[in-house]
Amino acid sequence: MVSKAATIDEYLAALDPEPRAELERIRALVTSLVPDAVESMSYGMPTLSYLGRALVYFTASKKHLSFYPSSWALEELQDRLTPYKTTAHAVQFTLQAPLPDELIADLVRVHVREIEAKRE
Repeated sequence: MVSKAATIDEYLAALDPEPRAELERIRALVTSLVPDAVESMSYGMPTLSYLGRALVYFTASKKHLSFYPSSWALEELQDRLTPYKTTAHAVQFTLQAPLPDELIADLVRVHVREIEAKRE
């Protein structure tokens, strides 16, 4: 939606208040779980990286929001993702049916584990 932003703050500032608040919640949760996460923009998306590798991306689209933890995390926790539309790399959700904190945390923890194990 906001592909020209140079920073996550710029990206979020361009959003309507409701999706902005939801993505800010996700950003805060991930950074509380992984305090060493580094913020950047990658592929036009807000990105949090860990140990030099992308940990998560998150975006707002016209009809949904997306959270990109990793294909490994999505595969491992697929039984908990059935209420949401998923792709090979993302979970799509809406403001009416947001991702619960616990699910986000578990997706992040799986990807942290895989990054620390140097999985490629």
